[in-house]
Amino acid sequence: MSTTTDLKHYQMYVNGEFKDSDSGKLLTVLNPSTGEKISTVPSATREETKAAIDDAYEAEKTWKFVPAATRGQYLHDVATEVRNQADHLIDMLQEEQGKIRSLATTEIMFSADYFDYMASAARTYEGEILQSDNANENIMIAKQPIGVAAGILPWNFPFFLIARKMGPALVTGNTIVMKPSSDTPNLALEFAKIVDKVGIPKGVVNFVTGPGSVVGDELSHNKKIGIISLTGSVDSGKRVMAAASTHMAKVSLELGGKAPAIVCSDADIDLAVQSIIDSRIDNNGQLCNNCERIYVQEDVADEFTKKLTDKMAAVKVANPIADKDSGMGPLINQAALDKVDGMVQRAVEAGGTVTTGGHKIEIENGFYYAPTVIKDVKQDSEIVQDEIFGPVLPIVTFKTLDDAINMANDSDFGLTSSIFTENLDNAARAANELEDGETYINRFNFEAMNGSHSGWKESGIGGDDGRHGIEEYLNTHVIYLQGHPEKADG
Repeated sequence: MSTTTDLKHYQMYVNGEFKDSDSGKLLTVLNPSTGEKISTVPSATREETKAAIDDAYEAEKTWKFVPAATRGQYLHDVATEVRNQADHLIDMLQEEQGKIRSLATTEIMFSADYFDYMASAARTYEGEILQSDNANENIMIAKQPIGVAAGILPWNFPFFLIARKMGPALVTGNTIVMKPSSDTPNLALEFAKIVDKVGIPKGVVNFVTGPGSVVGDELSHNKKIGIISLTGSVDSGKRVMAAASTHMAKVSLELGGKAPAIVCSDADIDLAVQSIIDSRIDNNGQLCNNCERIYVQEDVADEFTKKLTDKMAAVKVANPIADKDSGMGPLINQAALDKVDGMVQRAVEAGGTVTTGGHKIEIENGFYYAPTVIKDVKQDSEIVQDEIFGPVLPIVTFKTLDDAINMANDSDFGLTSSIFTENLDNAARAANELEDGETYINRFNFEAMNGSHSGWKESGIGGDDGRHGIEEYLNTHVIYLQGHPEKADG
C-alpha cells in the first residue's frame, strides 16, 4: 500500500501557472482496481476559485477577439499532442478510473478527434442577415461568446468530458475554468501540461481541484460565470441550476439516465443480447446513456433471458491493468459498490430473481461487482425506476408494444433509449413516441460527436456535440443597422 510520502502529486493550473493551494490541504486519489492510494492534488479554497474565475474573466476580454481560425488552431495543436502522448494518457486513465484498456484507448483517441472536430467549427458557426421592414436597414444576428464558462466534470469519462466542454467553449471565444471530479483529477491536471505546452494564452484554460461544496459552489454562484456546464447527477444539476438562477447564468446539464431497451418478438435476439451487454458493461456499467432496464416481449422472454444470462456470466471481471483480457473492471469507489449491491439485494427481497451475478467480487482490494441479470421485477420497483450505475440489467416482460412504450416512458429520466425490431412500423413508433433525447434502433447506445447529446425530463437541459453543442456557448446579438443614403459620400 502506498504511503503519502511516495505518492505522485499534481498541481492545479491557473492563469498559466501550476500551483498548490495556500490552504495546504490535499485530496487523495485511489486506484479503484486495487484500492491503493496513487496521488494527491490540492484542495482549493473559495478565494482561490474566485481568483481563477477573475483570471479567466480578464483573459476572455482578449481571447474573444482572437480570430476563430486561430482559436481553432490551438485545438488542433492540442489534438496532436494528445495523440503524441496517448500511451501515457491511457495508462493514467486506467490507473485512476479503472477502464479496460480498449475503452481507455477509445476515450483518449476519441477526445483527440473531438478537439479536431470542434476546431473545424471555427469557420462554420455563423450568424444571419434578415430582411428588414424599414428602408435602408440591415438586421444582423451575430453569434458572440458568453464569457467565462465553468466546466464541472464527472469521474466516469474524466478525459473526454474535458474535450466536450473545452472544445466548443474555446473555439467560440469563451474562456473556461474546470473542476475535475475529486475521484479522478490526475488526468485533468496532466492534460493541463498539454495546454501549457501548446501555448494557449494564460487564463484561457484553468483547472481548479477541490470539493464540490467549495469549488463547485463558487463556480455555480459567481456572477462572472456566464455558462455552467455540468455532467453529473440529477441532484447536482438541481443544485447548480438553483445557484445559477441567482445571477441568471446559462446552464447546460447532462444528468442521469435510466435508458430502456425494448426487445420485440421479431428482433434479432442475438444482436439484441450483444448490443445490450456491450452497452451495459461499457465503462464497468458506469455510463448514463447506456441500457439500464430491459423490456422484452413475452413470447421471446425465456430465450432472450437465457442468452443474456449466459453472455453476462461469461464476461471476465479482472484488474484491467494487470489482466489485458479483462472484459470489465471495477466501480469507482466503495460507496458506488455498496449502492449497486444494495439495490440488487433489495430487488431480490422484493421478489426479483437473479439469473447471474448479484454479488461483489473480491479482487485485490478493488471495487468489483459481478455482471448481473435480474428478472421478475416490477415496473414500479426501485431497480427499474432509479439509476443503478453499475453492471446490472433488470428485465420486465411486456405483451404489446403499447405496453413497452408506456413503461419505457414511465420514468423521471429521458436521456437515451433503444429498440430491437425487424419491423419498420415498430421502429417508427418508437422513434416518434419514446420520450428521450436519443433513440438507438438495432444498435448499442453510443453517440456521435457530430450528433446531439441532450436529455429530456430530469436527464438534463441544454446539450452537447455537433452544431447544437456549439450553440450552447454562444449568445445571440441582434444588430439593427440603419443607413442614411443622403449622408453618404459621393
